Amino acid sequence: MASGENKRALEVIPRDKAKIKKIWMTALLLLIITAVEFLFAFTMPRGILLYVIFIVLTIVKAYYIMMEFMHLGEEAKPLFYSIIVPLIFLIWLVIALMKEGADILHMRW
Repeated sequence: MASGENKRALEVIPRDKAKIKKIWMTALLLLIITAVEFLFAFTMPRGILLYVIFIVLTIVKAYYIMMEFMHLGEEAKPLFYSIIVPLIFLIWLVIALMKEGADILHMRW
């Protein structure tokens, strides 16, 4: 390879202000959701309502992270559904197992 062939191997691309703004808005949204979680954690009494709020906010954050950082928002719908549908069944499974476990606990005592 001659020394003159590879002069333009590194090309600097100028900043894309729209992408940078989108990253900051994503970080701001996740920060706000996390702040709401902390607010609820220290102000609400423990109970099923608090747990449901935490689960919903966690799912919202996970969805937003998947859509933005994993770039699933721009992907084809079948790929999106191949991730979301199993997630819904997994959530249903966790809720069902928690209910069954609580019922078994109450039957024993």
